[in-house]
Amino acid sequence: MKNLLATVLLVMMVASYGVTTASGQNRSDAGQFVGAWRLAWLEQPGADGKLHRIECCGMFVFTQDGHASVQVMESNPQAQSGGPEQYSQGGYEASYGTYTVDARSHTFTFHVEGALVRSLIGKDLPRDYEFSGKQLIVKSTREDEHWRVCWERY
Repeated sequence: MKNLLATVLLVMMVASYGVTTASGQNRSDAGQFVGAWRLAWLEQPGADGKLHRIECCGMFVFTQDGHASVQVMESNPQAQSGGPEQYSQGGYEASYGTYTVDARSHTFTFHVEGALVRSLIGKDLPRDYEFSGKQLIVKSTREDEHWRVCWERY
């Protein structure tokens, strides 16, 4: 009887590993986001259309209950490029809200509740993601945005 109960519990734990939580998070990937991440590098398209690394620093924090906050500061802010979406003002980006993870499509969506750039408030910002060792590499899902950012665990 004891072995049967242990087997049933083990099967239930293994089966629940890939299901979504009550908040819609897939446990297999959502848990990997949780914690504080420092900005390792940020690449943006230059005038030549090629990706160039921008000198900056920042932090992205994901909580276990589905909240997130991001801040990025450019060392030498350039004039706004006039891209499809403005994320920063004066070389500084700050926003907070909630996030959901779709492990099947390797995307997470940042649901902006507050931001320095007020036009972002209330927007859902879907992002492609990839985990590589201690790194989280993120890029926009939009075809008209070509930036990439790499976050490393603290």
